[in-house]
Amino acid sequence: MSLDALRGFDMFWIVGAEELIRGLQKFSGGGVLGLIAEQLHHKAWAGFHFEDLIFPLFVFIAGVSLVFSLSKTLQQTDRRTAAVRILKRSALLYFIGILYYGGFSTPFEQIRLLGVLQRIALCYLFSGLLFCYLKPKALIGACAFLLLGYWAMLSWIPVPGHGAGNFAEGANLANYVDQQFLPLRKHDGDHDPEGLLSTLPAIASCLLGVFAGLILQNPALTDRKRVLRLVALGLGCLAVGWLWHLNFPVIKKIWTSSFVLVAGGYSYLLLASFYQVIDVWKFQKWATPLVWIGVNPITLYFGGHFIDFEAMAKLFFGGPIGAAFGPYQELVMALTTLGFGFAFLRYLYQRRIFLRV
Repeated sequence: MSLDALRGFDMFWIVGAEELIRGLQKFSGGGVLGLIAEQLHHKAWAGFHFEDLIFPLFVFIAGVSLVFSLSKTLQQTDRRTAAVRILKRSALLYFIGILYYGGFSTPFEQIRLLGVLQRIALCYLFSGLLFCYLKPKALIGACAFLLLGYWAMLSWIPVPGHGAGNFAEGANLANYVDQQFLPLRKHDGDHDPEGLLSTLPAIASCLLGVFAGLILQNPALTDRKRVLRLVALGLGCLAVGWLWHLNFPVIKKIWTSSFVLVAGGYSYLLLASFYQVIDVWKFQKWATPLVWIGVNPITLYFGGHFIDFEAMAKLFFGGPIGAAFGPYQELVMALTTLGFGFAFLRYLYQRRIFLRV
């Protein structure tokens, strides 16, 4: 249950953060609400805010989940069957990602080949195949190879006009590779935050989740040992990641290796906290709404194209009634929009309706 709740917690910020940001912007001048509003904005380039954790946390959770799903498949069938399943699921999720960014309703050159869902699909694809064919020690080696290899490439391979070791936007190797080899639409003009080269360390983010899944799945460990190992890994990743930041800055838009470790560290600590509270202490009722989201993430993420919860909220608070709330109107609208989303997901959960890839 803790994993579903953590996934729901993550999805809540993915789909609800924009509305909350708009509602909190009026209070960004200072105080606690101002600090919260600041954390709900991505860092322009180097550094780390809470908002920068949301996407890598989902990739991390995908790694945790694949341990349980693929272990069952491997026990019941064989590696070939598991590999075919991985390929099918990845291809379907990748295709949904193409549709999410406009599909084929736009001119061909406006199709976005790499985006959030496509990155998740690629991370699941390679992490899943590595999990099927490598033992845990080899998986650790693969993760280290991806992180160190990415750092070495960005540090030592020169970029025309900028040289080697330049991590500024537009001057680094990851952006250059997108400029030269990524066709069609790119999110940031001539490069993409979910670009080609930065997919490599993103796979490492998923592998960090795989290691967490192996800890949770290990029957030889007590609950206490599971939590302690997750916390130890989290603190270790944070320490190494922030130290590495001094040489290889924490930058989400090119998914630097230090960013992988910092985001992974926070992800381990969040998973440990959710597991301790929900699965060990059995404090579960508070997490029920998060579970509604966590078991139907694709429905919520993709469903916004078909159900406009914000438009529904405007029917109630978009006119004079909403104006009566004064500066709080946007915040009331945001909370109402989220309320409609929760109600819809509760309806699906109660009727056991789940959209899964």
